[in-house]
Amino acid sequence: MIRSMTGFARRELVTHWGQLAWELRAVNHRYLEIGLRLPEEFRAAEGQFRQAVGAAAKRGKIDATLFYRPATTATGLEVNRELVHRLLERAREIARDYQRAEGRDEGASGSLRSALNPVDVLRWPGVVQELALELEPILAAAHQLLADALVEFNATRGREGARLREFLSQRCIALGELVNAVERRLPEVRTRMRARLTEKLAQLAVPANPERVEQELVLLAQKMDVDEEIERLRGHVEETLKIIGTPEPAGRRLDFLMQELNREANTLSSKSNDLETTRAAIDMKVLIEQMREQVQNVE
Repeated sequence: MIRSMTGFARRELVTHWGQLAWELRAVNHRYLEIGLRLPEEFRAAEGQFRQAVGAAAKRGKIDATLFYRPATTATGLEVNRELVHRLLERAREIARDYQRAEGRDEGASGSLRSALNPVDVLRWPGVVQELALELEPILAAAHQLLADALVEFNATRGREGARLREFLSQRCIALGELVNAVERRLPEVRTRMRARLTEKLAQLAVPANPERVEQELVLLAQKMDVDEEIERLRGHVEETLKIIGTPEPAGRRLDFLMQELNREANTLSSKSNDLETTRAAIDMKVLIEQMREQVQNVE
């Protein structure tokens, strides 16, 4: 069953360590192009995430975004008290040196209290440290959540692909009916061609050479011969119906078949010397163009 290249899926997971969410969006593209947006904590697993997405899709421009919001209890802050003590000691030394240089009698501790406050100390690099987060279970959960999101993603693309298959099947059936109608009309077209030539010859004052007349009819029949075009059109329609029923990605093959169908319809129209056949060829090209537009979205 063919699948659409466009799709959307979102899966979320909330646990004691926070919230994870994968969001997948895809549009049609000639090849497979994967764009990943990850939090910094998950950069090391980018290759694995990319491989998982690539295994689930063969064509399309896919944007995969991972959202992570840690819980307030999952991370904590730790104060490096040893560093704080060293900072305060150095500050006291500087305060004493400053007081002696200024010739003041005020104690160093009083000057230090007026110059420093706890917020200043906490802002010093290395004083406040964030506790290391255990990433292994979170990373495993992200992988499983991506797998679930890809299942949903392909399910939506499969449903859209089923609608595309129905659309293409209907157009193929209509195209086949037009081909059959043109084929049924060929004997009548040839008979009318002979009748028109005979009528024109009858208007001449000089009788025509019967052998030469047959030669002209043969030449006209060759110019108007569309048996090969009809056979190719029928074969391409049958191949299209066969391809849209297979489970493998078939977008590129279908795109090629649309080009071939359009070429045969154009040739049929250019060879036509009959109004009804010309109209049928135009109707064929309309159907083929409708199919071509939809095929651009098939994986």
